[in-house]
Amino acid sequence: MSASSLKHNAYFDGQVQSIGFERHGRRASVGVIAPGEYHFGTEAPERMTILSGELAAKPEGGSWSPYPAGTVFEVAGKSGFDVRADRACAYLCEFL
Repeated sequence: MSASSLKHNAYFDGQVQSIGFERHGRRASVGVIAPGEYHFGTEAPERMTILSGELAAKPEGGSWSPYPAGTVFEVAGKSGFDVRADRACAYLCEFL
């Protein structure tokens, strides 16, 4: 993987930032979420792995659940989800 295959993304005035990449033909991104509450839409299904900190997540039509470092949640494609962080949180997002 070359540096030119990395893609920087910034959302919500820079409060959520990620580096996108492709590995073994699958897209993924790794990033940091600053304290706050944010809504994301999904095209493809996603798997979110919390790398450090803790993130609360709520899928569309669902309820809030806590996800500490080392835990995983999945989100359906063509939907959305809300996240809330009290402190900075690092994540890995795999597009399924």
